[in-house]
Amino acid sequence: MSHQWAGLILRRKVAFQDDAHLVPLPSFPPPVIQHAVWLYLRFALSYRDVEDLLAERGLDISYETIRRWVLKFGPDFARRLRKGRTRPSGKWHLDEMVVCIAGQQLYLWRAVDHEGEVLDMLVKRRRDKRAALKLMRKLLKKQGFAPTVVVTDKLKSYAAAFRKLGLGARHEQGLRANNRAENSHQPVRRRERKMQRFKSPVSAQRFLNLHAAVYNTFNVQRHLITRPTLRTFRGEAMMQWRAATLTA
Repeated sequence: MSHQWAGLILRRKVAFQDDAHLVPLPSFPPPVIQHAVWLYLRFALSYRDVEDLLAERGLDISYETIRRWVLKFGPDFARRLRKGRTRPSGKWHLDEMVVCIAGQQLYLWRAVDHEGEVLDMLVKRRRDKRAALKLMRKLLKKQGFAPTVVVTDKLKSYAAAFRKLGLGARHEQGLRANNRAENSHQPVRRRERKMQRFKSPVSAQRFLNLHAAVYNTFNVQRHLITRPTLRTFRGEAMMQWRAATLTA
């Protein structure tokens, strides 16, 4: 495999736009770019980890090149993955978690459905009604329908936001009722530790949008299915990824 991949590398140069500076970079075939971006977004790896994994396959690619690929191609890949997803369920779980960015305490607001599908997330400075309103408006616009049931913790900002929007969904609260949303924070925490914390609210929002699209595609809940079913679901997820990244 390493010889095949190394043989695909083209020797011509291309220009890459980065912060208004044109930087010459070697051009690589789409399968290499797709695989590098997939490794970084799918697993809790750093850019240098991905560089080492590609080097084992005979590909001499710097971590900076991989970072630029993620920034350049990642948003387009994520948009196509989201477009191919089925409609989520009408039961939404909302929660917020504390993140420390550049020495400041911020809040990551997240929404998932009852199967753990990440619906959306929002990085805000406050944990109040205004932030809850913005999350719900973003959710309703993006999903195109209103939920039938909304599960949250006992933060009063949620109820105030729902009243402001005139949301008629049943609002459930309880000690363990929102475990689905609580558990959905774990992949983000793992990535946050690997990245040694997010560097800014903008970069955090950008990365989490990419990560959520890939996570939703490959989250097959393997603990609930048999091994043959896992192989089938995993194969379907890879087909979706390849279809979304064909034009890299």
